[in-house]
Amino acid sequence: MKKLHLKSRERITFREGCNRYLDDCRSRNLREGTIGHYRQSYTQFYKHFDPDMLISELSEKSYNAYVVYLRENLQRDSSINSYLRDLITTLHFFMNSGWIDEFQMKSIKVDKTSVETYTDDELIRLLAKPDLKKCTFTSYQCWVMSSFLFSTGVRQRSLDNIKIKDVDFDNKLIYVNVTKNRKPLIIPMSNSLSDILKEYLSLRPHKSNDEFLFVNAFGEQLTKSTCYHMLYWYNKNRGVETTGIHRYRHTFARQWIINGGNVATLSRLLGHSSLQITQNYINLLSSDLANEVEEINLLDRFKKPEKIKLNKDQ
Repeated sequence: MKKLHLKSRERITFREGCNRYLDDCRSRNLREGTIGHYRQSYTQFYKHFDPDMLISELSEKSYNAYVVYLRENLQRDSSINSYLRDLITTLHFFMNSGWIDEFQMKSIKVDKTSVETYTDDELIRLLAKPDLKKCTFTSYQCWVMSSFLFSTGVRQRSLDNIKIKDVDFDNKLIYVNVTKNRKPLIIPMSNSLSDILKEYLSLRPHKSNDEFLFVNAFGEQLTKSTCYHMLYWYNKNRGVETTGIHRYRHTFARQWIINGGNVATLSRLLGHSSLQITQNYINLLSSDLANEVEEINLLDRFKKPEKIKLNKDQ
């Protein structure tokens, strides 16, 4: 009878291990955008780790050395943590596969910064309807898109995948079928947005309701970069230097809260998986809301101007 021996580990390089993790992501049907994000992070990893090194050489010491490397080469703590999260996830895959021993890994502490929103003045400029007799189709569509984003707070990927048939004018509803958590979302549509979209579709050439709601100059589905550059150009022409589709989402949340909107309803409209995520939004908006609190100042409403004399015994 043969004696038992420890099974030798596979001699896998760091690059091979990363590629196997990407294959695992595909097998779990993760979005291509998520896989692309990991691929971009691996490019950063290879600047520090030799891609041809054996992953069995990885240890807590080498992880901590990478933390130091990032802190020396990157300015933003949020960027550092983004890379660290991707590395931690990848190394956990290595550990679960039995390729490396387990060790502790922690990301760095990051101070939360307030989210960026459009100011009231910027919103007035961006939401002013263009002169249809003088503007181009692209400029007009950008106005419609800006109105749509501000009214719904949807993410860019959701915006780019909404089709004409997803807009239900009879029931004033918008069906968002592509979301971050893959759960379809139904958003009520205001009368103002309904009127804007009805006019837009009456002016926008289309042959079928299966076409995408917002398109490029050739009538094709918008890509992420095309959508960004269209709105960047639109904002610049409106005298608004800042841009960003997610900024509309933050602005939607801010305006909802300061106008007395219900937090639970906001959470559902944003498609958050829990109220805690929505609460994080509100916490990040706290500095922005401070001005609103000062303007309302509930204490002043009930405080009498005259002084009250206190008894000596009190």
